Amino acid sequence: MRDDYLQSALKVVDDPTILINVVSRRVKQLKRGNRPLVVSLEKLSAEDTALREIAEGKITYELATPAELARSSGGPAPQSVHNAVFSAA
Repeated sequence: MRDDYLQSALKVVDDPTILINVVSRRVKQLKRGNRPLVVSLEKLSAEDTALREIAEGKITYELATPAELARSSGGPAPQSVHNAVFSAA
C-alpha cells in the first residue's frame, strides 16, 4: 500500500478505523470484478485503487445510526458505531 495514497485518503476520512472499513469493502468489490472509478497508467493494487478513489472523492460513506443498526440486527444498538455504508459519488 502506497503511503502517499494512504495520507491523501486520511485527509478525506480522518478516522483510521472507518477508513479501513471503507477500503476493505471497496477492495472486496474490486476483487469481485467491479470496475475502478479512477484511471491509472500504472497497475495498482486493489487497496491502492480504493485509497485513490477515496482521496479523489469518488467514494463516499455514511455512518449507520444506532437506530438503523438495531433494526438490522434485531437487538439493541451497540455503544460504539464503526459500521459505514458507502457508495460511488
